[in-house]
Amino acid sequence: MRHFLNLTDAGADGVAAMLADALDRKQARVGWPRGRADADAPLAGHVLAMIFEKNSTRTRVSFDMAMRQLGGQTIVMEAGQMQLGRGETVADTARVLSGYVDAVMIRTDDHAKLEEMAHHATIPVINGLTDASHPCQIMADLLTIIEQGHALPGLKVAWLGDGNNVLASIMEAAGLMQFDVVAACPQGFMPPDGDVALGRGRARVVASPQEAVEGADVVVTDCWISMGQAHADTKLAAMMPYQVDGALMARAKPGAHFLHCLPAHRGEEVTADIIDGPQSLIWQEAENRLHAQKAVLRWCFGQIG
Repeated sequence: MRHFLNLTDAGADGVAAMLADALDRKQARVGWPRGRADADAPLAGHVLAMIFEKNSTRTRVSFDMAMRQLGGQTIVMEAGQMQLGRGETVADTARVLSGYVDAVMIRTDDHAKLEEMAHHATIPVINGLTDASHPCQIMADLLTIIEQGHALPGLKVAWLGDGNNVLASIMEAAGLMQFDVVAACPQGFMPPDGDVALGRGRARVVASPQEAVEGADVVVTDCWISMGQAHADTKLAAMMPYQVDGALMARAKPGAHFLHCLPAHRGEEVTADIIDGPQSLIWQEAENRLHAQKAVLRWCFGQIG
């Protein structure tokens, strides 16, 4: 049984194998209609159930299209329209779905729900996002970085802003793939020590955004106010010194790239001239959710890695 709850589930070799597969399959599809299945349709006959307890654009569409391109099918379920939303346990839901479909992707809040789903399911379970981590996003980010000709070992990634779930998965990736992450986060919004430890000595947190970005190959940020977060005004005030603008990007290496997992709020975490400028790779990054998740699905079914 292969669950993809965090990057460590696959390990460095698994992540590398998935990235290689994603690159190959993406290249093989150049010029094809989006809805055409891959030539080998490796997941023909397979069905992925997708459970959403949080709003979604990229996760929903990219997983749906990933299954279609791999020859499979999807069932989309909103938690509020399931018995899960009326008090049925996660364990019972996992057992029931294990008898209907071949894999489950869940996008939820509490990471413990994901772990409970995986514990009771007899089919692969994939983390589509939790409050603790977002490994599918980081797979797309790594794919985007590699496509720019960067080798991951020795790379410097700068993070600006909130010490959130996306940063946790970037730090985890740094520990696995041997690159460095320097995160600049304001007091009160720094990542937990456990998240930093995921970096295996390759991740550190500083207070100064200038220090974080100095000499970086890639600069990354995220929206500051996540779904359902309270006290937005107080948080925005604390975050504004960490906004990615032209002056901050100028401290990174010449030709450094900017990433953002979207949705973005121009004028808050990043200025429009950066996110819409030549250093930005956000649209390639967003498309790569599809290609990376195809590889994740194949890994979960034991076809690669």
